Order: sequence, then structure tokens, then C-alpha cells
Amino acid sequence: MGSKYKLIPWIHETLRSFHFDSAFDAFSGSGVVSFLLKSMNKKVYSNDFLNFSSVISKAVIENKSDHLDKNDLSNLLDMNVNSDNFIQKTFGQVFYSKNDLIFLDKVSHNILNLTSPYKQALAYTALFRSCLKKQPRGVFTISGNLDKYNDGRRDLRLSIRQHFLEQVTIYNDTVFDNGKENASFNLNVFDFSQKMFKPDLVYMDPPYVPPSDDNCYIKRYHFLEGLSKYWQGEEIMEHTKVKKIKKKFTPFSYRKTAIEAFEQMFDKFSESTLVLSYSSNAYPDLETLISIMKNHKSNVDVRTKPHQYHFGNHSTVSRSKVNEYLIIGLD
Repeated sequence: MGSKYKLIPWIHETLRSFHFDSAFDAFSGSGVVSFLLKSMNKKVYSNDFLNFSSVISKAVIENKSDHLDKNDLSNLLDMNVNSDNFIQKTFGQVFYSKNDLIFLDKVSHNILNLTSPYKQALAYTALFRSCLKKQPRGVFTISGNLDKYNDGRRDLRLSIRQHFLEQVTIYNDTVFDNGKENASFNLNVFDFSQKMFKPDLVYMDPPYVPPSDDNCYIKRYHFLEGLSKYWQGEEIMEHTKVKKIKKKFTPFSYRKTAIEAFEQMFDKFSESTLVLSYSSNAYPDLETLISIMKNHKSNVDVRTKPHQYHFGNHSTVSRSKVNEYLIIGLD
């Protein structure tokens, strides 16, 4: 949800027209824009307030050389370790088969025995992707008897272990050194100060306020957020069928707080080039966002691209067809 993967060529075409050496990806999510910026040989500061997203950026953005080798993989796949069985106890009859749940408990234990934090992040990232591919529709809002979602596709036939082996190879291949000291953060965007860094460009892709439903990432990806820390420090909502964890507040998700949040964010990074990614199917509207950005930038430009979302069943409804905007603030 919210990934800009299919829009990367358009974003690249836009960003390469500006001169900048460093960039802050304030809401990194899946990490695809941070990876684009790293591939453009920029110094990248990648941040997300969700822990699992920051782990992804640690693995593929901050990490410049560590890979999971055969010895690492052998240790990760050791199923004879005396591990906790929290995932089996908590998510039996909720997600995955018993063997998959056992595998997740064992691998989670083994990841912490890797000596390199970058190897740990790589292993977690491969595990996140494996869980997503195995889960019908790629979200953790459905549980129980999942036969109705099983259309025979390969992703649903493979075990999480088989997915994991494939994903380790894939994510090993994403690791490269662009010659910069890139960094990954797990903070609220408003907690940054110029003492930490002063990026030339700030790319902002905050949660959108949709006209209906909601945009809660925790609702859809709570399992990955919990897995990223083995649910340490997280409160599970036991009354929920899918064992959600408590929602993390962001002012960008609510009409009553979104406008003030944009005002504060643009002001906070007003000394940098601002690039806001937003959608026509969200609040506030384009005119309002332009007006807010003009309070902090003398020159505001808008790039527009028609786009259709294909997340879950959203492609079947009219609101999936939108205009994506890049709202750019320059001095």
C-alpha cells in the first residue's frame, strides 16, 4: 500500500532535473525512492516511523557491503535451536500453517545471533517479503480459512522457508556502495533537527487522508511491524481476530490535523528543496497544498501523472484511478 514502485521512472525523470547532493526520504515505506536516490549517487537519509520500514532501509540503503553468505544461511535455517514459540502460540489459526509459524519463530531467534546489524536487517527484510508473498492479497487484515483466496498462484503454494531462500538471494543483489555514508532512521519526521543533518532535498510521501475507508499502515502490516521486533514493546489487541497491535498516531492521517502537519513540515525543511508526493484522491486538495507550500517557498511547481492503483481489490473501484502529483518547492 502506498508504494511508488511503478512511479519510479517518473520520479527519477523529475528529480534528475534538480541539482542536489543529499536527500532526506522522510516517509521511506518500502524503500523504493530511497533506493532510487542511492542509485543516483546521492547521500541518502532514509526514515520511517514504522520499525519494519526502517529495517528495510538499513538493509538496502545504509548497508554498503554486507551480504548473507552460505554460513549465515546455514545458521539461519537451523531448526534445532531452542527458540521461543510466541508466533506459534499467538498466530495459530490466524496466519500461515503450523510449519510456517515454527519456521518464523526459529528464524527470528537465529537472526539475532548474526553478528552484523546489516546482516540482521537483510535477513529480516527477506523474511518480511516472504511473509507478504505468502499472505493472500499481501495484507494482514484477513485470517482463518484462506482457501477462497487460493487461486493456485505460486506465491501461495510455496512455504515461507522456500520464499525466504529466494528472497535472501534477491536482497543480497540489492546491496551496493554508492560512495556515500547513507543512514536509516526510525523516527517521527518532526523529531529531526538541522543539527542531525541538513539535506539539499527533502522527499515527502506521507500517509494520505482518503475520502473513505482509512490509510492505516499498522492495520494492514501489523504482523511485519511486530515481527521486526518480535513484538517486544508492542501491545497486542487480543480482542481482534488478526491480533493487531495498537495504531501509531500520525497527524497526516486525519482531516483535523493534516493541514497543520503539512504547514509544520514545510516550515521545518524550508531551507531544502521540497518535493511532496501526493494524490488527487486525498485530502487536502492540490490547491491547498500549493498554498501551504507557497508560505515557505517562493517558487512552487507541480508535475502530474495519471495513475491507477492495483492494491488489493482497489483496482476494481473508480477511486483507484487518480492523478499523482509531485509538488516541488524551490527558492
